[in-house]
Amino acid sequence: MPNWNTLLQVSVNGQMITPISSFVPTFDTPYTVLHSLEATNLGYIRGTPSFTFTMTVPAIGSAVAMLTDLALKGTQFDVTVAEKEGNDWSFNRILLASCIITQVQPSNISLDSGAPAATFNCTALTSKIEKGA
Repeated sequence: MPNWNTLLQVSVNGQMITPISSFVPTFDTPYTVLHSLEATNLGYIRGTPSFTFTMTVPAIGSAVAMLTDLALKGTQFDVTVAEKEGNDWSFNRILLASCIITQVQPSNISLDSGAPAATFNCTALTSKIEKGA
């Protein structure tokens, strides 16, 4: 079992998002069990897959402003998660294409809570996964 020594990076349209606190992708691949009057559990009917993700970005630097601008303009973009350093990750790269930001949640601003952040809820039309070695 390898030790995790890999750094990942998230890029939007080729521009690295830094700093980034979290990136949470969800690949929903729905299936429904097929039944008949004569028998049950005959097979599966595959539903339409969907790809969503959430990323939380501290409001330090230009990333939050750029992402908020994409959200307000309704501009589509591509997101890539890739190895920046190391080789322990199962993938070489995950591409989420034709993304749109569906919700922006800025954090509260206070003197004793550190830097404010924004959470971006997004959806993508397609995904492509490049497996690692």
